Amino acid sequence: MPDLTVVILAAGQGMRMRSTLPKMLHPICGRPLVQWPIAAARDAGAGTVVVVDSPANTLDGHLPETVVRVIQPVPTGTGGAVQAAAGEIADEATVVVLPGDAPLITAEAIDALVRAHAAGGVAATMATMVLSDPTGYGRIVRDADGGVEGVVETKAGGDATPEQLEIDEVNSSIFAFDGVTLKHALSALRADNAQGELYLPDVLPALRATGHRVAAYVLDDPTLALGVNDRVQLAHVREIAQRRIHDAHGRAGVTIVDPASTLIEADVTLGEDTVVEPSSFLRGATSAGRGCRIGPLTTLIDATLRDDVTIAHSYVVSAEICDRATVGPFAYLRPGTVLREGSKAGTFVEIKNSDVGAGSKVPHLSYIGDADIGEGVNLGAATITANYDGVAKHRTTIGDRVSTGVDTTLVAPVALGDDVFTAANSAITRDVPTGALGIARARQTNIDGYADRRRRDRD
Repeated sequence: MPDLTVVILAAGQGMRMRSTLPKMLHPICGRPLVQWPIAAARDAGAGTVVVVDSPANTLDGHLPETVVRVIQPVPTGTGGAVQAAAGEIADEATVVVLPGDAPLITAEAIDALVRAHAAGGVAATMATMVLSDPTGYGRIVRDADGGVEGVVETKAGGDATPEQLEIDEVNSSIFAFDGVTLKHALSALRADNAQGELYLPDVLPALRATGHRVAAYVLDDPTLALGVNDRVQLAHVREIAQRRIHDAHGRAGVTIVDPASTLIEADVTLGEDTVVEPSSFLRGATSAGRGCRIGPLTTLIDATLRDDVTIAHSYVVSAEICDRATVGPFAYLRPGTVLREGSKAGTFVEIKNSDVGAGSKVPHLSYIGDADIGEGVNLGAATITANYDGVAKHRTTIGDRVSTGVDTTLVAPVALGDDVFTAANSAITRDVPTGALGIARARQTNIDGYADRRRRDRD
């Protein structure tokens, strides 16, 4: 197979999105719109991926480093966009042109198009779709031998004859070309149409006029070429993309109990026998190993779960949860949190930038921030690490097998040695040595007759 160059047209203004966010950067399942065809091109083996941007530099800083970004200086249509990329196209390459707003194209479809193009021995191959309702699409006109004569646009009344409007095979805006032939044909484009634009499909009759053959490759799934022009179409495409993601995880051994209520973004990885319960949202670079149980009502963002983790009704951001650890319900794990093997973050627990040792438990109603906790620790209810002095954050260090009483406040910087106990309702401000009991509270005093005194004062 010849070297593959993919040109992605992403210079459109996207006015129908009615958004300050450029259309190509609207997210679909965790990726900007333009990143989807880029990923498909890379997976199809493209050696060069060229993205055509607008003069506003909309995509600057939003593309992978391996992608070549070129500028279409004037909005002259799809033909002008490919002309802007011509300097990146090698004569000997096979060139595939993709719309930047068609996120459902797959590597498999690109590969099939390239193979059909090579097998046909033609100068150009256009991917087409057969639709039950082709309204609004350019119609494919074929010759007696089945080759493509051209594309008839239907944007305005009179563009197509009644017979042409009956054609159900339409232009997908996806093409394959021989590099050198494409560059020659681009130079012949003329903007002699009502819109005053250079249309890429106009190279097809130009190629035929010079003796070249043009073929069509019918996509077996019309959704592959669905485009996004407004937010209604964005939602429709997102729904299809999400279903594909769910299906791929299901075939890989993951149980998604209720796909309709579950969001899993494109870059999430899940191991075999992991179960995702309803109303759970897995975002970003989240990964989970084998045998995890996630949810219900759980959000994971850039989280790492090892094997056999159980997490319910919780919110986790950029935290690592190791084998057999349990989280929730109603826990909040913030960035920098590590739960070691078999540890626990329980009900109404918040942990931030802390390392919780193997087998240690933070069962309920606690805040742990900027702490290093050893193994086999049990923190009583309402244990708090007071890590901020109003100017700087300080760390708390807790040794192995420590047990804190309920309502213990550890005022950092402070360290508890191994096998330490703290009494309930203590505010620990000094280090506690190994094996000691730390008590930091006032002695109890009972005042007899206090209720009668209050009553007399009130009266």
